[in-house]
Amino acid sequence: MHELILGGARSGKSRLAERLAAESGLAVTYIATSQPLDGEMNDRVRVHRERRPVEWVLIEEPLALADALRAAASAERCVLVDCLTLWLTNLLLLDDSTRLGAERDALLACVTDLPGRIIFVSNETGLGVVPLGELTRRYVDEAGALHQALAERCQRVALTVAGLPLTLKGTPI
Repeated sequence: MHELILGGARSGKSRLAERLAAESGLAVTYIATSQPLDGEMNDRVRVHRERRPVEWVLIEEPLALADALRAAASAERCVLVDCLTLWLTNLLLLDDSTRLGAERDALLACVTDLPGRIIFVSNETGLGVVPLGELTRRYVDEAGALHQALAERCQRVALTVAGLPLTLKGTPI
């Protein structure tokens, strides 16, 4: 099963994804896309690390997500990707304007063929005010398009609000 869990900041989406991975009965690989470049982000990463089981395999991959997924996915494994919007941000901030399209296309091309259980976590950014800057508007547009494309390819999609999942597609959580 492939799943997409969306939600706002501090909505409980990562905790839900971690719970589903732990309950899967499969070995778990956690693909972290963040780049802790400041103290606040370092603190967020530390909190995530502390609550993950020690037996989970960790892959830190801020850019080449499709490659990391192809390497980690197997029928006996649950792969949790947290989070797609941080990955998107990393790509948007590169000097290489072609990399985002290439990495996004590679991800979308490989998703349906990946074995095992895959859980994607991402921030839903399209529910608020339209940002003023060009980069932030592009970020919201790219995130929305990515979420739509992944939702088509996933068997289950959920929106998490206040720690409560609302299943948008597939079997209820």
